[in-house]
Amino acid sequence: MAAINLHHLRLFRAVALEGKLTQAARQLNLSQSALSSQIRTLEATLGHELFERRGRSLALTEAGRIALDHAEAIFRTAEDLTATLRETGGNRRVLRVGALATLSRNFQMSFLRPLAGRGDVELVLRSGSQGELLKSLEALSLDVVLTNLPPSRDGETPWMVHSLAEQPVSLVGTPARLGPSPRSLRALLAAEPLVLPAVDTALRAGFDALASRLGVVPTIVAAADDMAMLRLLAREDLGLAILPPIVVRDELAQGLLREAAQLEGISETFLAVTVARRFPNALLQELLSLARPVGDRPRSA
Repeated sequence: MAAINLHHLRLFRAVALEGKLTQAARQLNLSQSALSSQIRTLEATLGHELFERRGRSLALTEAGRIALDHAEAIFRTAEDLTATLRETGGNRRVLRVGALATLSRNFQMSFLRPLAGRGDVELVLRSGSQGELLKSLEALSLDVVLTNLPPSRDGETPWMVHSLAEQPVSLVGTPARLGPSPRSLRALLAAEPLVLPAVDTALRAGFDALASRLGVVPTIVAAADDMAMLRLLAREDLGLAILPPIVVRDELAQGLLREAAQLEGISETFLAVTVARRFPNALLQELLSLARPVGDRPRSA
């Protein structure tokens, strides 16, 4: 197979994003016939048709969708290379951080606080699903992914998993619901409605095991995999919530919520996932050295 011409690939990407040859040609300042010829050349190189006509628009074929995914990854990598090498000698540096959409915002801020507000630093923050973020990390469009879910082991991608913090998990509620007199953990779990982490989370598995050991059948009024939602439900007094206190740190400080009890043996681990890079981001190394306990080392996954 002949080598792919990156210029042709860039033109193909423009047509794929526009969906119409005429508009893409206008945007690229090319004639429609010249653009069409370049696309046909790329199709000949790849050995597959990349578009099919649907009315007045062009739709990607299956091969076209695959080609677009790879084109996006190629151009993201090129942009990241340019930015990284420029930043090496520049005054202003960029750190690109991806965070699991359900992760505690308070934890994210705690991790990033050493860099926040620095005049020589620009923080670019993205949130999304674990799969989306790891794909961006692999494509080098992110420097790090913050998560509480260890990535699946994959022989093709040697993720570097850094343990940042292990937070206790507590039973938290409003002062009105907890009342003036202390109650045992078992009594609280048996008597009060509960707001729990979603069933497919490690926190929920730990709580279910604890309830079983205590012989309690809890009354569950809500479950969520989003820390921000657990925080909101606790504030709205739907019930007592099971979550790390860092998630409701501000509410605890203001007296809006109270910590009734820590759940012994249950904790939430916060992780930073990276990949090996020839030009590692010095800002990230700074954060990891501050967050990681002494003697802790990243492990491959």
